[in-house]
Amino acid sequence: MDTYRFCVVVEKDQDGYFALCPELQGCYTQGETYEQALESMEDAIRLHIEDRLAAGEDIPQTESLFTSRF
Repeated sequence: MDTYRFCVVVEKDQDGYFALCPELQGCYTQGETYEQALESMEDAIRLHIEDRLAAGEDIPQTESLFTSRF
């Protein structure tokens, strides 16, 4: 499998953490901890890519990434 890079947004809410990948519509997950949310996001992205490839769809590529923690 090829290597892909995607932006992942993780937000803290009252129930834990919510994560989404803006480049992959409908690709989101959650976890009780930040680490669980990221681990679940990796699984969600992998499954999303596998489904798109099986359907013969293109995989969007991110040209640049910016990360920051406040």
